[in-house]
Amino acid sequence: MGAIKGKNIVVGVCGGIAAYKTASLVRLFVKAGADVQVIMTPSAKEFITPLTMSTLSRHAVITEFFTANTGEWHSHVDLGLWADAFVVAPATACTIGKMVTGVADNMLVTSYMSTRGKVFVAPAMDLDMMSHPATQQNISVLKDRGVTVIEPREGELASALIGKGRMEEPEGIFEAVERFFSIDKDLDGKKMLITVGPTYEKIDPVRFIGNYSTGKMGCCLADEAVERGAEVTLVAGPMTALPKNDGIKIVKVESAIEMLAACESVWKDCDAAIMAAAVADYRPENCALEKIKREENGIQEIKLVKNPDIAATLGHTKNKGQLLCGFALETNNEREHGTMKLKRKNLDMIVVNSLQDEGAGFGVDTNIVTIIHSDGREIKYPKKSKREVAKDVIDELFDCKK
Repeated sequence: MGAIKGKNIVVGVCGGIAAYKTASLVRLFVKAGADVQVIMTPSAKEFITPLTMSTLSRHAVITEFFTANTGEWHSHVDLGLWADAFVVAPATACTIGKMVTGVADNMLVTSYMSTRGKVFVAPAMDLDMMSHPATQQNISVLKDRGVTVIEPREGELASALIGKGRMEEPEGIFEAVERFFSIDKDLDGKKMLITVGPTYEKIDPVRFIGNYSTGKMGCCLADEAVERGAEVTLVAGPMTALPKNDGIKIVKVESAIEMLAACESVWKDCDAAIMAAAVADYRPENCALEKIKREENGIQEIKLVKNPDIAATLGHTKNKGQLLCGFALETNNEREHGTMKLKRKNLDMIVVNSLQDEGAGFGVDTNIVTIIHSDGREIKYPKKSKREVAKDVIDELFDCKK
């Protein structure tokens, strides 16, 4: 809990049934040594009293722009400058909309707009409001602006419906804030390129050659790098996984040719690259302009041609000081194949894993890897979560030139 100690945290409370949970959140922050100032919207007072929050935070709660009986003015600017973190929990659809559009008609939104510290939003609302396009678009805008959205859980809601909309538990919100303050910004100023996901090589407008990559590993790498201060460009093939952190520049591509072009456009300005994408080795020589019909003899054969080796292309054009990491998913002779790729592609290190290992490979949340450096050093790791593997990979990559 040392990361929270001494931090100034503003907790914004909106009018929702989940406001009762915020009392526990405030208590967690205070217990961890933070100085906490609570701001409540007028409607929040209908769900939990300012007296409760002031008792737990040890500060008078702010609900209005000024105190009516004394005329004392509450400066949203001072609060914004004071706050190391601004946590809105629960965040209603209304307040999220106001944060996006700048409707600063209460102390919570005006203070948010003056905040220079990190902003966290923990949505809480009924499932239809949560899934409404307006809410989803507003949440997307906040993420684009650097706000960390702590996703709500699924479960029984106040309406008695069951679905996504329950505010994350206080312990989960606390951990997200603590994690932010705990991370060593050792990559501050570094520019990184990370490739992720599969590539699709078109046969015709509706068919393609691809693979089972979900992009989970690459997204974990991007999240780890950006949280440690790096400026990350994520070149992503077609996939459903997305990184959790904001501020990551995502370039979407489909084919290996497109991925190579995207990588080459940023590589020269990067300090390091991690090639975690599962790039198709081959593509059809020709792509039909219209869907191939079975009734017209269909596809008799597909002639394939080699795709460019993206990692090798970058490896043979890298400048002194640039770091390049590859990935190798194998089914046999993992170490030998990984070492051959390391040398052939001129990599600084390679991360090798095997489909033979349970808990490694595509579609799972864990991985079992061996990292091989260009100087021959080899580190074998036990099964870990992909996020933990991401930390190991980045630690090893930036250590290999020391």
